[in-house]
Amino acid sequence: MATPSVEEVRVPSLDSTSEPPHIFDGTTRLYINYQCPFAQRAWITRNYKGLQDKIKLVPLDLQNRPAWYKEKVYPENKVPSLEHNNKVIGESLDLIKYIDSNFEGPCLLPNDPEKQKFAEELIAYSDTFLKGVYGSFKGNPEKDAAGVFDHLENALGKYDGPFFLGEFSQVDIAYAPFIERFRPFILDVFKYDITSGRPRLATWIEELEKINAYKVTKCDIPKIIEFYKSRFLA
Repeated sequence: MATPSVEEVRVPSLDSTSEPPHIFDGTTRLYINYQCPFAQRAWITRNYKGLQDKIKLVPLDLQNRPAWYKEKVYPENKVPSLEHNNKVIGESLDLIKYIDSNFEGPCLLPNDPEKQKFAEELIAYSDTFLKGVYGSFKGNPEKDAAGVFDHLENALGKYDGPFFLGEFSQVDIAYAPFIERFRPFILDVFKYDITSGRPRLATWIEELEKINAYKVTKCDIPKIIEFYKSRFLA
């Protein structure tokens, strides 16, 4: 079930000229970039659990990132990262689980051990999925990425309901930001719709659009298409 809509104004991103926040002052902060799919995973999780007032969003300009972020916040110098209880942790898949486990709000993992096992398998598979799709951009995604898209189509058929575990979960969050980008890019460049012949994936995308916690995090698609063209097709 979708959580109630909580409107949130996107504040300007901090860059190299910006002063750092008062780090480790007791405020829980999620450092993100508005266009980064990995950061979007943690952002969706935070929103779905209704933590907009508990976890402060700190957007960064990755093209002109502030030096203090690496020096004082997160030595890996990547997003997302979460400042919580006087420590900073990163890695998007870890943060989905951490936010779900350590904060109040709707649980994003069912109690059913079988579903939990399936969730772990699908979340682990996301790295294979990303490599398969990104690698296909140098060739023909319709053929070269067919296997990984078919894997998702088949996985969506395991349980009743439009989502991977039937109801919206950590698994959907792991994949949503990337499908959001892959579908329009592949359609624009290769004239191929990844949902063609994959009705469950098409329905999944439609149902995802009804989740406000996800909708408010969506990226600027035209900007992403141009970025992908310059990165993968140049």
